[in-house]
Amino acid sequence: MLSVVAYIAILIPSFLLIQFFYKAWWKPIRIQKRMRAQGIKGPSYNFLHGNTKEVQDMKIEATKTTLPTLSNEILPRVQPHIYLWTKLYGRNFLSWHGDRAELHVTEPDLIKEVLLNKNGVYKKSVGEKYMHKVMGDGLGIAEGKKWMTQRKLANHAFQIEKLKHMVPTIVGSVQNMLEKWSYHEGKEIDVHEEFRILTSDVLSKTAFGSSYVEGQKIFEKLGRLLSLVTANNLRVDLPIIGKLLNYYTNSEADELEKEIRESFMQIIRKRIEKKDSGELNYYGSDYLGLLVAANQETDEEKKVTIDTLIDECKTAYFAGQDTTMALLSWVIFVLAIHTDWQEKARKEVFDLFGDKHPTTSDNNLAKMKIMTMIVNETFRLYPPALTLRRLVPCEVRLGKILLPPQSHIVIPTLVGHTDPQIWGEDVHVFRPDRFAEGVAKAATNTNVFLPFGMGPRICVAQNFAGTEAKLALSMILQRYSFSLSPSYVHCPIQSFSVFPQQGIPIIIHKL
Repeated sequence: MLSVVAYIAILIPSFLLIQFFYKAWWKPIRIQKRMRAQGIKGPSYNFLHGNTKEVQDMKIEATKTTLPTLSNEILPRVQPHIYLWTKLYGRNFLSWHGDRAELHVTEPDLIKEVLLNKNGVYKKSVGEKYMHKVMGDGLGIAEGKKWMTQRKLANHAFQIEKLKHMVPTIVGSVQNMLEKWSYHEGKEIDVHEEFRILTSDVLSKTAFGSSYVEGQKIFEKLGRLLSLVTANNLRVDLPIIGKLLNYYTNSEADELEKEIRESFMQIIRKRIEKKDSGELNYYGSDYLGLLVAANQETDEEKKVTIDTLIDECKTAYFAGQDTTMALLSWVIFVLAIHTDWQEKARKEVFDLFGDKHPTTSDNNLAKMKIMTMIVNETFRLYPPALTLRRLVPCEVRLGKILLPPQSHIVIPTLVGHTDPQIWGEDVHVFRPDRFAEGVAKAATNTNVFLPFGMGPRICVAQNFAGTEAKLALSMILQRYSFSLSPSYVHCPIQSFSVFPQQGIPIIIHKL
């Protein structure tokens, strides 16, 4: 007769096997059938990997091609799977990342319902657990009370009045960059690399009271960590069994995560020491100072843990620099091609500031109508975030679609940004004047214009990014005209933002 232990030894593997096939086969097939009954089609589910192999194959093929220099139709290259599937299956479709159902939504009214989240059922999701290594449980991911505490701190750090005090620092960093450019007049420079250094320096000084040199190692490690995360983006964990086998391991990523944490701990300790020694009256009024002060709080309602503090630093370093770097790069790219708009922007800058440094006095940045139109059109064609993600923990009805629990919603922003039914047949043409009367009148439905998202989770640093970009572009236009280098190859790729795979080389000429 078999002992109890022997029975358990037999039953446990059987139970796990049943769970495995339920999660990896029966449940996805049932969801797929239910969604198709509601008219939501999509590529068929494949055992274990879902559609990830198809996506990977399409992306590999897409990166083998380059685009015509004057083409702004980048969706087939940066997200070829979404380009294909929207054509095959319509505005809303279902795809699979492993056994995870992902409803892609491009209808404006449904996008608005998800992002405004009035009933509170659409939770933030980053998609892959690997992204937690880059952003931790920071503002971009946190939920509930924790998110509210973090959001309040970030709102305070990046409010308009605070931004005005940052202007001299931003102007100083841009001036340093332009001084280096003076040695390259008439020659080629890669502005994407230049803006990487600039935005890193600005963020380090304004939000963390340090310099680019001091934070350089952090940026390099975060960049390397992002590369590892991106490389694993389409990797699928085996359901149930994967947890037992520790399917995903990456010792380099784990080590980088530890090193980044220690680097931030050094910055934090340094700030606390300055306060304790009397060098600072408090912890400082920048973002780091507010975070450290919250960490030192005795009121548990206001206190943030050291882990939260570090996660917020990671999020700010990563997202705060990435968005502005991409925006500046693509604005210079389009203005290098469309020299008529370059001249219009330059005239506006000289009308407002002459040959003096731009300032926020008299609300001058807000008066930059031409520049705002150019920035919005660049955001439309080259958005900072290609996908916005949400998770529904329970069954919910979105419009007429009944979503099962644990469904993921993916909003591919570039689809809406380049929809000819909304923006017109010239949707891929760089035409800033479509924003001449503001965003609200630029298209038939601007619920799809999502450079910084929408609703309560709209990007908290959008004013910071806009201020930095306008200051930098104004100072460049005051000193230089520029054209695209003949060596430029148009091959945008998807990272966190849309990046130029081979940089953006331009030729600069002193005015």
